[in-house]
Amino acid sequence: MDTKIDPVLLSSFVGALRLFGDNLGQIEEINIKGLDVQMVIVYKYNLIFVAILDKEFIKHNIREEAEKSLDMFYSLYRREIEENSMEVSQFSSFKNILLTQVEEYFNRIKERQTEPEIGDFGFFTQAIKKLRTN
Repeated sequence: MDTKIDPVLLSSFVGALRLFGDNLGQIEEINIKGLDVQMVIVYKYNLIFVAILDKEFIKHNIREEAEKSLDMFYSLYRREIEENSMEVSQFSSFKNILLTQVEEYFNRIKERQTEPEIGDFGFFTQAIKKLRTN
C-alpha cells in the first residue's frame, strides 16, 4: 500500500461508500480525479477488498484479480473471520501471497504484450482472442 494513504481513513471511506452503495446499488469501481488513482472494490464474504491503482497502470482483468485476492484471503483466514478475531497482525502473511499474485499478473501482462497482434477477421478474431485468455 502506498505510504501516503492512511489505511484507517481509507477503510472509513470505503465503509461509508459501502453503506451508500447499499441504498443505490453495488459500487465496483471509483476514479478519483486529482489523485491519479483508481480504486477497484470487491465485496464478498461480508469483506471488502480495495485495490488502489495508478490510472496509467495496465488493467487487464484487474477486477478478476481483485476477486481472486479476496477469495484467497477468505479461504486462508476463514476460521479467524468467522470467529470475528480482530487481531490484524495475524493476517500479515497475506502480504507475501499478494506480492506473488502481483508478480504473476505483471508476468502475464508482459507475455501478452509480446504476443503478435492478430489481424481483424471478424468473428474468428474474437474467438482466437478468447482462446488466448483462457
